[in-house]
Amino acid sequence: MPSHIDIAVNLVGSALENDIDNVIHAAAAQGVSPLIVIGSSLEESQQAIDCAQRYPEALLTTAGVHPHHASEWDANSSTRLRQLAQHPAVVAIGECGLDYNRDFSPRPMQRSAFAKQLALAVDLNMPVLMHERDAHHDFVEILKEYRPQLKGALLHCFTGDRHSLERYIELDLHLGITGWVCDERRGTELASLVGDIPAERIMLETDSPYLLPRSMRPKPKSSKNLPQYLPYISQYVAQLRGQPANEFAAQVYANTCAFFDLQANYEAF
Repeated sequence: MPSHIDIAVNLVGSALENDIDNVIHAAAAQGVSPLIVIGSSLEESQQAIDCAQRYPEALLTTAGVHPHHASEWDANSSTRLRQLAQHPAVVAIGECGLDYNRDFSPRPMQRSAFAKQLALAVDLNMPVLMHERDAHHDFVEILKEYRPQLKGALLHCFTGDRHSLERYIELDLHLGITGWVCDERRGTELASLVGDIPAERIMLETDSPYLLPRSMRPKPKSSKNLPQYLPYISQYVAQLRGQPANEFAAQVYANTCAFFDLQANYEAF
C-alpha cells in the first residue's frame, strides 16, 4: 500500500473535532499518516499543538493566522506565533496569505499580517503554508520580497488558472492539490493543469472536512471529506498526469517529507 501524507487537515475548529481518534485511525488504515493539522489563528494553532501532543505519532501541525483572522493580528501576535512555532510538532508557519473572495478581514490588515508571518518564517528558517484566493497580484507582490530567503513556500489548495500556475512555478512554489480537481463543475481547468506542475513541486491534501471529491464512487454517505480519501485523490491526479499511481504517490510522499524536513522520520511514518 502506498504511503501518503495529508498536508492540510482542518482537524480542530471543524466538524472533525469530535471524532479525532476515528479520523486518525481510518486514515492510517489507508496508508495516510501523519496528518498535518492546520492552524488558522493563534488560538487554533495552540489547539492543534495540544492535539498533536495527544497523538505524537500521527499528527504534525502548522501555526499561523489565516487571512480571515488577520484583523486579530496585534502588537503581540509575532511574539506569540514565534513561541508556538518552537514546538517540535510545528512544521511550518501558516496558514497565512490573502483572501479577497470573502474579505472577512480588511485587505490592508490581510497584507500586513501576511508580510509579518513571511518575515517570521525567514527569521525562524521555517517553510510557509499559504492561502490565496482572488488575490493573485497582491499575493505575488508581497511574497516575491521574501521568497529568496524562505526555506520553502507551499501554496495549499491551488485552484488557479494557467497564468497563476506559471507565476507560482517561477517563484519556486510547491503546490497542494485537493479534491477540487475531481469536481466536474469547478475543477476542469485545474484538471487540465496538474500535468504541468513539476514532479518535485506537487503535493496532495484533502483540506478535510471540506472539498469532498465529487467523482468518488460509491459516493460517501457523509458530505464530510476525510483524510482517508487522500489515496483516491492521488490516483485521480496520477491518471491526469499519465503516471503509474504508485510511482506518483511515492514522488508526492518524498516531496512532502523533503519540504517539511521529515527525512529523519521518513521510515517512522
